[in-house]
Amino acid sequence: MADRFRLTLAQLNATVGDIAGNAALAQSAWEAGREAEADLVALPEMFITGYNTQDLVMKPAFHEAAIGAIEALADRCADGPALAIGGPAVQDGKLYNAYYILKRGTISATVLKHKLPNETVFDEVRLYDAGPLGGPYVVDGVRVGSPICEDAWHEDVPETLAETGAEFLLVPNGSPYYRNKMEVRQNLMVARVVETGLPLIYLNLVGGQDDQVFDGGTFVLNPGGELALQMPVFEEAIAHLNMVRTENGWRAEKGDLAHLPDEYEQDYNAMVLGLRDYMRKTGFSKVLLGLSGGIDSAIVATIAADALGPDNVRCVMMPSEYTSQSSLDDAKAVAEALGCRYDIIPIKAGRQAITETLAPLFEGTEPDVTEENIQSRLRGLYLMALSNKFGEMLLTTGNKSEVAVGYATIYGDMAGGFNPIKDMYKTRVFDTCRWRNANHRDWMLAPPGEMIPQNVIQKPPSAELRPDQKDSDSLPDYPVLDGILEILVDQDGSIADCVAAGYAREDAKRVEHLLYISEYKRFQSAPGTRLSKRAFWLDRRYPIVNRWRDNG
Repeated sequence: MADRFRLTLAQLNATVGDIAGNAALAQSAWEAGREAEADLVALPEMFITGYNTQDLVMKPAFHEAAIGAIEALADRCADGPALAIGGPAVQDGKLYNAYYILKRGTISATVLKHKLPNETVFDEVRLYDAGPLGGPYVVDGVRVGSPICEDAWHEDVPETLAETGAEFLLVPNGSPYYRNKMEVRQNLMVARVVETGLPLIYLNLVGGQDDQVFDGGTFVLNPGGELALQMPVFEEAIAHLNMVRTENGWRAEKGDLAHLPDEYEQDYNAMVLGLRDYMRKTGFSKVLLGLSGGIDSAIVATIAADALGPDNVRCVMMPSEYTSQSSLDDAKAVAEALGCRYDIIPIKAGRQAITETLAPLFEGTEPDVTEENIQSRLRGLYLMALSNKFGEMLLTTGNKSEVAVGYATIYGDMAGGFNPIKDMYKTRVFDTCRWRNANHRDWMLAPPGEMIPQNVIQKPPSAELRPDQKDSDSLPDYPVLDGILEILVDQDGSIADCVAAGYAREDAKRVEHLLYISEYKRFQSAPGTRLSKRAFWLDRRYPIVNRWRDNG
């Protein structure tokens, strides 16, 4: 009977649909484990396909190719440690989320996920059948239980594994980030350890996929809840973990405990990694954005420079007759501090040409928001022309407050392929700018220091589409707006809840109205990094046509 068991934990970045590339990453991890004399090399949930696949996994040609790649991995990884890897499985015509154990050239065990999450960004009930409650598998005489992701969030699966002889728990995960998620995970896993009395290894995926970012942060708990290993967040890493049999059962030897940064750093890292991976996985290397001199475009430019390097970011200022000199100065200061390319395209002549073209049709009408939006749409046209000509992905820069209430021009400043701050309220944008000015990390590719001048942070926000325009002309002040949105969107609360929190009923009703009538804009908006459990897209799905209003 073995008294020591060595695991190689591979916290790696899979790409959805890149079956061959993911298999190569798995084999590389297995080779690292073989070099380290591991008994088992473990990869996260659904690693062979990448995660989250959404409906792609139901396509027979796709899941058959993924299963074939796992069978080929078993053959290639025959001479060395066992390999555990997540992927789809088909049994009796049913599709499952599975965890495969490959040993000596064959698939020696297949674990089927029992608890299928069906909330927030997950639709696994739509995609898979639920597997039965099962027992542990055996690797070199050691019985290992692998509740797959959601399985470990409930008592019955780990308890069944413990009762059927599991000696420790290895939990493969595809668990995406939201703010303070690590605390939630660790508290739940401590509960599983206390209930079962078994050590637990929580192995998580890392990397960006569409709006979701998987933050890694793999950790190991010993019985009683003591932290034995903490891997870093938001970066690929491989760790070798020694398990030792004692008179009280198996224990994990103490390993490195990586620093877990605060929520501002984690949010910022998520936005950087989300953009970096979105670019890499879609085949783009350069971005451009409209740099207005305002705070939102300034932080997006900074995120882009940190993610891709300043040489891969083009900032474009498109002044009109309403653009202030301070906005021109501030935009230039941001671009120069970051070291990005900075182009100026005046829009006055183009706007005048469009105005003259439309004049016969608009005769007899008064100027209104239509004319203001022409400016924004003209800017979108110029930016998309540059994007097409130079192969640079256009970033859009609307914060969550604006996205929520439609304070943006569809086919204008909403044009773009990705929005890093889509899930960040305006009030938090201010705090994030201050945080980035004061902090620099080695994963940031832009220079350290103050990238966003104080004037950008302190001046009243304005779209500058008419003389002396301020955002507060059209919206409640941002602390009020964001407070109401936190209740209506993030807490799914009511008008009465807003009033109980101290907000005026007329403000809450106005925000609710704007929220609902803007659904069609959000339906056509660019994806952006998910930072909360109520991000716009998969977390919150509302009808575009909706006449219901909360009259409570």
